[in-house]
Amino acid sequence: MTYTIDEKYKLIKRALLQSDSKNPIKIIKNIMHKDFVSIHGPEHHFLDGASLLVAMKNAGLGIDLSTVLDQLAERTIKMPGGMCGFWGMCGSVASINAVFALLDNTGPLSSDGNYSSHMIFSSKVIKKMSEIGGPRCCKRNAFISLSEAVKYVNEHYSLALEIDKIECEFTNLNKECIKKRCPFYCSGE
Repeated sequence: MTYTIDEKYKLIKRALLQSDSKNPIKIIKNIMHKDFVSIHGPEHHFLDGASLLVAMKNAGLGIDLSTVLDQLAERTIKMPGGMCGFWGMCGSVASINAVFALLDNTGPLSSDGNYSSHMIFSSKVIKKMSEIGGPRCCKRNAFISLSEAVKYVNEHYSLALEIDKIECEFTNLNKECIKKRCPFYCSGE
């Protein structure tokens, strides 16, 4: 079945609201296996940050999750597919930082430490992605962004998000998989 991006966002939100995990990788992997999530696609620009938000809520962050997910969707739906190659900025990183901006109420005119902190987070994640190189992989970049986000959240938000060793379950679906160059490659797949 073919889904529009709006339909994908609604289905992703519905699936996210059913999770009780504090581990954003478990949350995202569960949803990545759904038929409405492409191996690569702009739905990851919502899914990545949204998985982090759900884990944060489940770890005790006091937010109206449905409302904040809708706000995240408003921001992330504007990001085009392929922005990693066309813009030089991964949508996964932008999605995670959209979460931080929503939670910290930062914007273009912010002058507090959060503005800088978010930029430092972005540069750290983009550096890790650049060291691996292309071609693009929405799964790999999500795992990098979220693993770094767990560290950031646990330090900056006084929450205890969980994370396990990450092994990719999507190699056989990705015709451009870089296999052993990927830190999440699992040859036993």
